[in-house]
Amino acid sequence: MAKDVISLVDSDTVIKELKQIHAQLLLNGFLNDPHLLGQFVAAVALKNPCNLDYSNQVLDQCENPTLFPLNCMIRAYSKSSTPQKSFQFYHRILRSRSNLSPDNYTFNFLVRTCAQLVASETGLSVHGALLKYGFEHDPHIQSGLIFMYAELSCLSSCHRVFGEIPEPDLVSQTAMVSACAKCRDVRFARELFDIMPKRDPIAWNAMISGYAQCGKSKEALDLFHLMQMEGVRINEVSMVSVLSACTHLGALDQGRWAHAYIERNKLRMTVTLGTALIDMYAKCGNVNKAMEVFWEMKEKNVYTWTSAMGGLAMNGCGERCLELFSLMKQEGVQPNEVTFVSVLRGCSVVGLVEEGREHFESISKVYGIDPKLEHYGCMVDLYGRAGRLDEALNFINNMPVNPHAGAWGALLNACRMYKNVDMGVKLPRES
Repeated sequence: MAKDVISLVDSDTVIKELKQIHAQLLLNGFLNDPHLLGQFVAAVALKNPCNLDYSNQVLDQCENPTLFPLNCMIRAYSKSSTPQKSFQFYHRILRSRSNLSPDNYTFNFLVRTCAQLVASETGLSVHGALLKYGFEHDPHIQSGLIFMYAELSCLSSCHRVFGEIPEPDLVSQTAMVSACAKCRDVRFARELFDIMPKRDPIAWNAMISGYAQCGKSKEALDLFHLMQMEGVRINEVSMVSVLSACTHLGALDQGRWAHAYIERNKLRMTVTLGTALIDMYAKCGNVNKAMEVFWEMKEKNVYTWTSAMGGLAMNGCGERCLELFSLMKQEGVQPNEVTFVSVLRGCSVVGLVEEGREHFESISKVYGIDPKLEHYGCMVDLYGRAGRLDEALNFINNMPVNPHAGAWGALLNACRMYKNVDMGVKLPRES
C-alpha cells in the first residue's frame, strides 16, 4: 500500500500533490517506518529538483533517518543548481546519533559534487575521507576521482588514481581518456584510446573534443570520419567540436558534410550547435548559408546573434549586420562585449563613422560594459578605413588604456591604403 502511494510521485508532481500524498502516508502511519520515509524522501528529491526543499522538510521531521535518504539528498543536490548543499547531508551522516557511516554511494556522489564545484580543497578532503573509510578501490569512486581531478586541471592526480587501478575497465579507461583530452594531453589520451578493447561514444567524443581544443583540427576530423566508418554515433556536443575543426581549417566541404550528418541523423539542433554551424559557414565564406541556418533556428541566444552579425561584417555585409543588431535589440536580447566588436566591424566595412562612434559610446553609457582593447582597435580601423587618419591617431593618443599592436596595426594599414607615408613612418615599431 505505502509503496503504491509513493509510486504516485513523478517528475510532474507539484507541491500541492506532494502534500496530499504526504498526508495520506502520515494518516496511515507509514512514515513511522524509517525505511518507508526514506523511500518517500528519495522519490521526492530525485524525481524533480524543484521539490528538493520539500523533501528536506520531510527529512527534518525524522530524528534518526537511515543512510539511504541522506545519500539520496546528497545525490539530488549534487545535480542541482546548489550542489554545495550536498555537504549538509554528509555532515549529518557524520553527526548521526545512530552512528551512521558514509558508504561508497556517499563518496561517489560527493566526489562528483566537488567536480561540479571545481572545489580543490574540498575535493582533497573528500579523497582523504574515502581513503579513511576504505573505498579507494571502488571502481565507480575511482572513475569519479579521475573526473574530479580533470575538472580541477590536476592531470598528475588523474594518472595517480588511474595507475592504482589493477585492471582498468571500460568506465575507468573512458574516464582517463576524457581527463587527458580535457587537460590537453591528447597524446596519452590517444595511446590509451587506441589500446581500449572496446570504445564507447563517450571516449570517441572526448577524443574529438580534445583534438579540437588543442587546435589539432585535422586529427579531429580524421577521427570523426573513422567514427562514422565504425558506425559510432556522435553527439551534439562533439559535433560542435567537429564544426570548430572545419572552421579552423576553412574546410567548407567538410563543414557541409558535417551539417548533412546532423540532418541525416536528426541530431537535436541546440543553440550551441546552431551557433557553431553559423560560425563555420560564415568563416568559410558562405554567409548566405550561415544566415539560412540562423533564420531556421527556433531558439537563439546572444552568442547566436553575435555570431551571425560577426559573419555578416566579416563578409562585407555591414548594413545587414547593423540591421540584425537593431532586430536583436527589438527582440529584447542584451548585447555583450563581443556583440559590439561585430557591430563596430559592421560600421567599419561600410564607412559609417558617426554611427560607429555612437555605438562605441553606448557600450559604457547604455550597457554598462567597459570597452576592451578590441573595441578600441575597431574604432581605429573605422576611422582609418574612412580615410580619417588624423582622427584615428588622435583616438589612439587619447585612449584610457595603453594602445596595443592591433590599434597601431589598423592605423598603419590605413596609412598604406591612403599612401600617407609621413604618418606611417612616425608610428611606433610595435605596429
